Amino acid sequence: MNDWRIYRGVGQPHDGVRRLPEPPPWRDFAADQDGAESGPEDSSSARRLGVRRRLVENYAPRPAEVDAVNAALYLRRPLLVTGNPGTGKSTLAYAVAHELGLGTVLRWPIVSRTTLHDGLYRYDAIGRLQDVQLERAQGAEGAAAAASGIGSYLRLGPLGTALLPAAEPRVLLIDELDKSDLDLPNDLLNTLEEGEFAIPELERLADREPVVEVLTHDGERVSVHGGRVACTAFPVIVLTSNGERDFPAPLLRRCIQLELEPPGEEQLTAMVEAHLGEESVTAGRDLIARFLDREPGEVVAADQLLNALFLTQHAPRAERLTRERIADMLMQPLDRTR
Repeated sequence: MNDWRIYRGVGQPHDGVRRLPEPPPWRDFAADQDGAESGPEDSSSARRLGVRRRLVENYAPRPAEVDAVNAALYLRRPLLVTGNPGTGKSTLAYAVAHELGLGTVLRWPIVSRTTLHDGLYRYDAIGRLQDVQLERAQGAEGAAAAASGIGSYLRLGPLGTALLPAAEPRVLLIDELDKSDLDLPNDLLNTLEEGEFAIPELERLADREPVVEVLTHDGERVSVHGGRVACTAFPVIVLTSNGERDFPAPLLRRCIQLELEPPGEEQLTAMVEAHLGEESVTAGRDLIARFLDREPGEVVAADQLLNALFLTQHAPRAERLTRERIADMLMQPLDRTR
């Protein structure tokens, strides 16, 4: 069918949605991963790095990026990555985990209401109280059993899970730290420096229950001894920032700092090929060139280019004006005033 449009705006119901093609690889949340490379990774890794992840080796990161990652690995320090939206700050964490075989990336997205406690653990005291009251109504023996099962109501957050003792480090992405309130960067200092934290709810029970099983952020059960979690291998922590605020000097002192530049032609070509294949690179040379030739200081994210390439390949080649209109819509500068 020549008409690529699913929604036509004619007000007449139809079954055109059945013609909707498969989603872009980076937006395919239902992928079963059967055709992906094996390994202890989640689906978000494929979406971030591309379904053809073997091509990540062709990404050719700049020497400064490689040096900063290695400095963070050697010194066991967090890596603070700043840069414009779409420069690959978050993807860097997935690339490190993929290359070093460090498994699923733990992700902690930051919003204005996020606290350190959210990252370390959550205790469902209300849920436990309700269960105790329910068991109490059914008999004293059941109440005693429920009261002792505190581990069922405690779940470690992404930071708490990353700090569990392990032979190899976990990769933790603390995404968009500049979205936090003023206190969070300072609240992180002690935990990032010491690599451990206490769970007061378990410390109070340490005499009676020295070992308690709790849930991790991954949904697995692990044992916590004496109410404290202390890492044996400091996690690979990547903090990202869009540069919207300044961070306190004590946090900067504890981090390896890296500012990512917008991707160049080599990085863009490898990115497009990893997500969409070599044919998309050939067909989209004009859009890649347009992305690279933007005005100095103009902010355009790489995923905008991927969106434009994916969608324009479904518009018939003859509809040049439609293709240009789609590209204009999807590649608008992010810093343009409305």
